[in-house]
Amino acid sequence: MEHKLVIAVRADLNLSPGKLAAQVGHAVVDCVLATRTNNMKWFRKWHAEGQKKVVVKVSDVDDLNELKNKARRNKLSTSLIADAGLTELPPGTITCLGIGPGPSKLIDKITGDLPLL
Repeated sequence: MEHKLVIAVRADLNLSPGKLAAQVGHAVVDCVLATRTNNMKWFRKWHAEGQKKVVVKVSDVDDLNELKNKARRNKLSTSLIADAGLTELPPGTITCLGIGPGPSKLIDKITGDLPLL
């Protein structure tokens, strides 16, 4: 697959499986809509290839912000997700970052060394 979307999740929050799934879902939806608006070519290729998604982990919010800055410098869509605070976390807690969809080679330069969740 030539294109993918990566979601980086904070390992320091120890999210429940349900909360993790919801936060990742928010990041995916935001990134897909942004890429569809800003780079239809990447969106179409990613969609036609099967919509590859990869979830990785980072240590903390500082790591997410660093990844976001690198991704934006490379013209990739990003979505930094802040929790509403209705269940497990205080309002505004940053939980994850979506990057892409975009070319796998480009995204791998930013997230390729991160461990899978």
